[in-house]
Amino acid sequence: MDKATALYRDTLGATVSEKVPLPEHGVYTVFVELGNTKLELLHPLGDKSPIAGFLQKNKAGGMHHICIEVDNINAAIADLKARNIRTLSAEPRIGAHGKPVMFLHPKDCDGVLVELEEA
Repeated sequence: MDKATALYRDTLGATVSEKVPLPEHGVYTVFVELGNTKLELLHPLGDKSPIAGFLQKNKAGGMHHICIEVDNINAAIADLKARNIRTLSAEPRIGAHGKPVMFLHPKDCDGVLVELEEA
């Protein structure tokens, strides 16, 4: 996480936050802002972190998921379910930015883990 933070801050000139522990999500996160692009750098927090398995399979790290901002998360979920896109939980929960989020099943999204976040 420190190496990636330095890359975005020192080499690419991004605005980078301090490392924030999010024990309810099992991660540490660093928020990166590059113009109209926002990234979250994640690092496992605890043995049951949802990204620990990903990092065991991908020792050098990599992209874990993408996030798409939506105006109304419940309407977006209903629309996607009508299109046979599965969600990974029954209800949205509060994400790292304090907004409702929902993850979509990667098998329904061409192998990509997609997070929806309400604007």
